[in-house]
Amino acid sequence: MDYNDPEWPIAGTPERISRIELNQICDIADLAREDPDVIKLWIGEGDLPTPDFIKDAAVAAMQAGHTRYTYSHGVPALRAALDRYHKRHWNVDVGPNRFSVTAGGVQAIMQAFQAIISPGDEVIVPVPAWPNLVEIIGILGGTVVPVPYRTTGSGGFTLDLDDVYAAVTPRTRAIAINSPSNPTGWIMPKEQMVEVRDFARERGLWIVSDEVYCHFTYDGTIAPSFLEVTEPTDRLLITNTFSKNWCMTGWRIGWLIYPEGMSTVFDNLSQYNTTSVSTFSQYAAVAALDQGDDFIRQLVERSARGREIICATLDKLPNVKVFWPQGTFYFFFSVRGMNSGYEMARRILREAGVGVAPGSAFGPGSEQYLRVCFAVDPALIAEGASRLEAFLRAQDSEAA
Repeated sequence: MDYNDPEWPIAGTPERISRIELNQICDIADLAREDPDVIKLWIGEGDLPTPDFIKDAAVAAMQAGHTRYTYSHGVPALRAALDRYHKRHWNVDVGPNRFSVTAGGVQAIMQAFQAIISPGDEVIVPVPAWPNLVEIIGILGGTVVPVPYRTTGSGGFTLDLDDVYAAVTPRTRAIAINSPSNPTGWIMPKEQMVEVRDFARERGLWIVSDEVYCHFTYDGTIAPSFLEVTEPTDRLLITNTFSKNWCMTGWRIGWLIYPEGMSTVFDNLSQYNTTSVSTFSQYAAVAALDQGDDFIRQLVERSARGREIICATLDKLPNVKVFWPQGTFYFFFSVRGMNSGYEMARRILREAGVGVAPGSAFGPGSEQYLRVCFAVDPALIAEGASRLEAFLRAQDSEAA
């Protein structure tokens, strides 16, 4: 390396790192993060604080001296609580020894792919997809093979498994599933999970399942998990986080479930990624799991109200196509004549005072969409919907 190169250190950065583009969601948000007059519906985060019973547990843990290094996999109390949580909600017996605690859901996904892919390996990813998932694969030298969701006439998204299977090549290492899906709101039916499981078994492929939004469904049921249709020895990695269900985005704590026989792999990965996750945060997470079911139900009910308010408002506009989400707390919509969701998001921010995410942030083919997060106060959602309605009606008049 020539350290006298005028482009150093940029010239010394691996191509898979230097090619990473700025996250367009953050790019839009950075224009008005501190503006109190903007209704912020861009970032995947609710507006409620972390519940007091979780904060109190963190304080108690600190006062008890839980402020030192701990097990790389996570404290035993948290791994046992995670086991209880999965048994309670999906009636599965995972066992405490198949969990690894991570620094948020992003790091869970990073460790999952660190464990299974080598440079040049391909990963099948349904798109539009959360940009962090796509970039993590690229950072590790893998190649994303996009498989587009299909849209339905009734205003939803579906995944055709024949499209997935057709994308598999000899270099395919894994199939990545995010269900419920950010940003489309699609939920994979259990029957499809069985099909993907059988396909992966036959070909020796991994399934990496991001199940972060499992509670955020709007038909009265919890989203199915791959844990319900697999065995402990299947090539399955589940990633999750405390961020969404318990309003703990700033705590940076999540978890990963791995197959039997991989404990040492993930012990090492945790050790060399983070050493261990904040100890007192882990005891707060125990409280979240054991005491937080009622809070989750209230949070989902609140999101359901926001979903109905804003989707119904925009759905009645002649120049807007709303894709009603089955799950998550996001939805996609398109505007007739819109060529760039990124430029439209900037206009909406500037002229309507509403922050939305451009669809282009979620990969090629998504430029015609905008994404809204409705996990905020329904009164705020109503005001945001009113502003968007006025702006989009004006847009339609201009186009006419």
